[in-house]
Amino acid sequence: MVNSSQHAQGQKAHILFQTLSENDTHCLQFSYFMYSRDGHSPGTLNVYVKVNGGPLGSVVWNVSGSHGRQWHQVELSVSMFWPNEYQVLFEAVVSSEHRGYLGLDDILLLNYPCSKAPHFSRLGDVEVNAGQNATFQCVASGKASEAERFLMQRQNGAIVPAASVKHISHRRFLASFQLDKVSNGDQDFYRCVTQSGRGSGVSNFAELIVKEPPTPIAPPQLLRAGSTYLIIQLNTNSIIGDGPIVRKEIEYRMTSGPWSEVHAVNMQTYKLWHLDPDTEYEISVLLTRPGDGGTGKPGPPLISRTKCAEPMRAPKGLAFAEIQSRQLTLQWEPLGYNLTRCHTYTVTLCYRYAVGTGHNQTFRECMKMERNANRYTIKNLLPYKNIHVKLILSNPEGRKEGKEMIFQTDEDVPGGIASESLTFTPLEDMIFLKWEEPVEPNGLITQYEISYQSIESSDPAVNVPGPRRTVSKLRNETYHVFSNLHPGTTYLFSVRARTGKGFGQTALTEITTTSQVAPSFDYGDMPSPLGESESTITILLRPAQGRGAPISTYQVVVEEDRPRKVKREVGGQECFPVPLTFDDAMSRGSVHYFGAELPPSSLTEAKPFTVGDNQTYSGYWNPPLEPKKAYLIYFQAMSHLKGETRLNCIRIARKAACKESKRPLEVSQHSEEMGLILGICAGGLVVLIILLGAIIVVIRKGRNYYSYSYYPKPVNMAKATINYRNEKTHMMSAIDRSFTDQSTLQEDERLGLSFMDTHNYSNRGDQRSSVVNESSSLLGGSPRRQCGRKGSPYHTGQLHPAVRVADLLQHINQMKTAEGYGFKQEYESFFEGWDASKKKDKTKGRQDHMPTYDRHRVKLHPLLGDPNSDYINANYIDVSASAILFVFHVFPVLILHLPLLSLRMLFDS
Repeated sequence: MVNSSQHAQGQKAHILFQTLSENDTHCLQFSYFMYSRDGHSPGTLNVYVKVNGGPLGSVVWNVSGSHGRQWHQVELSVSMFWPNEYQVLFEAVVSSEHRGYLGLDDILLLNYPCSKAPHFSRLGDVEVNAGQNATFQCVASGKASEAERFLMQRQNGAIVPAASVKHISHRRFLASFQLDKVSNGDQDFYRCVTQSGRGSGVSNFAELIVKEPPTPIAPPQLLRAGSTYLIIQLNTNSIIGDGPIVRKEIEYRMTSGPWSEVHAVNMQTYKLWHLDPDTEYEISVLLTRPGDGGTGKPGPPLISRTKCAEPMRAPKGLAFAEIQSRQLTLQWEPLGYNLTRCHTYTVTLCYRYAVGTGHNQTFRECMKMERNANRYTIKNLLPYKNIHVKLILSNPEGRKEGKEMIFQTDEDVPGGIASESLTFTPLEDMIFLKWEEPVEPNGLITQYEISYQSIESSDPAVNVPGPRRTVSKLRNETYHVFSNLHPGTTYLFSVRARTGKGFGQTALTEITTTSQVAPSFDYGDMPSPLGESESTITILLRPAQGRGAPISTYQVVVEEDRPRKVKREVGGQECFPVPLTFDDAMSRGSVHYFGAELPPSSLTEAKPFTVGDNQTYSGYWNPPLEPKKAYLIYFQAMSHLKGETRLNCIRIARKAACKESKRPLEVSQHSEEMGLILGICAGGLVVLIILLGAIIVVIRKGRNYYSYSYYPKPVNMAKATINYRNEKTHMMSAIDRSFTDQSTLQEDERLGLSFMDTHNYSNRGDQRSSVVNESSSLLGGSPRRQCGRKGSPYHTGQLHPAVRVADLLQHINQMKTAEGYGFKQEYESFFEGWDASKKKDKTKGRQDHMPTYDRHRVKLHPLLGDPNSDYINANYIDVSASAILFVFHVFPVLILHLPLLSLRMLFDS
């Protein structure tokens, strides 16, 4: 009994039964107890049968797990008889659960057969030859359950499962066990075992005997040899393996071929017939013992050769299988023994061909062919050559030489053109290339192919590597002119020749076009300007092409177009290598100056540029153009590379001088249209007269309504009237000229006006304002450039200091006489102040009105004791003066312009 809880896992307890040697059928019976409260396995009970003191072997029966709180009976039938003896070993192995009990009791040896375990009949020994399958058949009697397992145990412990189980009757069955391809290592003792829960049956051990088939130790001996036979003697006195020998055989084959035949021999000598002459044979002896697979391996071979004779004739059928330009493949008839009469023959192929024009310049060579070969390729030949070929058959007994045959090789691709034969002449945008025919044409030259590609360029605008281009030339053309190339660019040229077989080797050379040339412009005819005013002209600048060198700089050159001057042609004029600023040109009396210098990075694409925009570009001032002068505008590009400077220029614009000319208006219109226009003019005149009356009434009311504590000095109205008349005459003349001026329309003029002394107003600080005038023309069309304009005392874009009331009339006269001042803005500001003032309370103080009227303040002489009396709101003073000037100056002009406007509308239509 074993208490598993008191032992470690894997610990074992043994009971070795007494040695038994029985002469009759018997049965060994025992009971076991295996139980655990929680159902775990307390361990494993194993039963071994040890025979004749040999190894323990494999387990013949075992059980594990928890089988309830009761005893179970098992039978063990061992078919072992005297003089053999055996012992039964019971083994208990503790499990990993360490719980429960394992008990063994009531071990009995019964002198009658077991009722639960089958009994095996005596198992006999099995003898087989090595390499054969061995089969054991175990016959058992008794009752076998379906759960019965049939095993074959080897004495060393290996187990072989049953191949098949056949029931002979209801109490007899046959179990077969097979061992495949046994060898000496499989020779051992085997027994049959059945296993079930009720017990186990064990047979006796039977021996597997493995016999080795016999093999001769010595090879046969050659007694005599002929051209078609061999006589040998068998040497079978010494063998390896097991006897007895029941049959002898001769096995022979050609050493270079498969096995031929096997002859049975009943004597010690034997003659082999019908052999091939001069052929080597391997001859071996075979011995056989009883049983399947009893024939042993062939003994050591005798290697012998039959005799040979002189060849019958030379090989025939020499012909070409394939002809190429540099190799020739030949074939001939296969050589048999009836022709060679010897297996140790050699076939030699000899060929020759001329390598030059001389008589003795001939190449010769002979080569031995491989055995049984009837095909050979001659390599490294020359194209278009006659090759003389013959075959020679020889053996140790003689030699036969065949007839010489002539074959011609095919043409090949031409050889390479010598690089030193390439001559060239580079120019700026073209290259003349010449070459010579290859030294080895290897056929008829049919074509020359020249490929070229740009690989390096001084001009960043050139893409490198560029696309590869190819030119083909005829066989008699060994030169070519390559045009449309880039200056200062290196090209890689490859030249190769071609025959009917293809192109030959390529000759390479690098050629560089000559250094940079002048840049080029992408202009067709002289382009039209984008815009033009009396002092500016806007042109479109397009980037130039470097042509061999990167563009270093761009320059805009302005040249005065004087009368009777030799005009510069577009694209063909001389350029301006010496830069001149405007001041240098004035001091030297030059007719041209550089208005701008632009870096290449600022002109990556076409951009507009205004000549005369009063800006400075890279140190060059671009002054406004004089309206009465004509100018020629040039665009110049310059490139520098390797100490050389190239430049090119192009005239891209011409600005005509502004001329004052009068020409009559040509009016051609139907009488119905003229009547309609005159009617419209008359209606408009009536409306203007009514509006004039309304304005006069408003002015009078305004003058009576407003009063001030300060009065300016008296004004000489007679002088003002004279000035007004003179100004009216001058303006009418200017208006007539504005309608007859045919020059190009220009941009709006910018005139700055200032009505505030910024130095005395502390709330706003230093601030300046400018008013941009509309077109100076009174008509609704596009503005026109006017010529001969007098200088204005009021600088455009600058503020004018405040005007005293005493100087107001003089200020107004200056406003009228100065063309660039813009009287229209004064009139408009008057209405702005008027509208704003109507919304204010007249009783408010000076500071309340200051934000509204700060643009129209008039500086006064301060009163004694009143420091705040130096300024008054000037909007009310400007009302009378501005309104009178508007009524008596502007409206007559508008009325006078109505007929002219009508005529202009008619002329435009």
